[in-house]
Amino acid sequence: MEEKKKKTVGFNIIKNDPTDGHKGFGIGSLSLENVSPVIIDVEAGEAIVDIGAMHARSAVERGIKFLKSKEEVPNGKAYWLVWVTIDRKPEGPYYAGVTACEMTVDRSIRRGYKSLPDHVNKMDKSMKRHIMVDNMDDKSKKVLADFLKNHDQQLWDNSLEQLKKDLLG
Repeated sequence: MEEKKKKTVGFNIIKNDPTDGHKGFGIGSLSLENVSPVIIDVEAGEAIVDIGAMHARSAVERGIKFLKSKEEVPNGKAYWLVWVTIDRKPEGPYYAGVTACEMTVDRSIRRGYKSLPDHVNKMDKSMKRHIMVDNMDDKSKKVLADFLKNHDQQLWDNSLEQLKKDLLG
């Protein structure tokens, strides 16, 4: 008789406000509900939201074996994975955390480079409302700024001046 494999529990995403209806329970809990991964194709100058990146399964990452050294992927195409966290303040919702991670992919050899610890740490920093885009090239910063503005002008207008300054110079 074949033993059935236990189904592993997947990643839980909190859908509701953890403090909704409670007085104190869950206060300070971070919710992944408001985090979105934005992938920037540096060469094409395009940005898209790809929720698959939450589990390292974006269209760019699928089918690629990631190596620990950038030098092992000399012809890799450059991408940025940007973690964007939206929060609310009295004036309304805004882009609260924006952090960028480097990634290169060479489809022809099905290999790529990314630092998984960096990706996890940057997602955490974004959720904690940090702005970390200094490592991005100027062209990609403009692509990201345009994408965020076009996605929702109110969110952009309500965002901290630091985000606008860091992306637009």
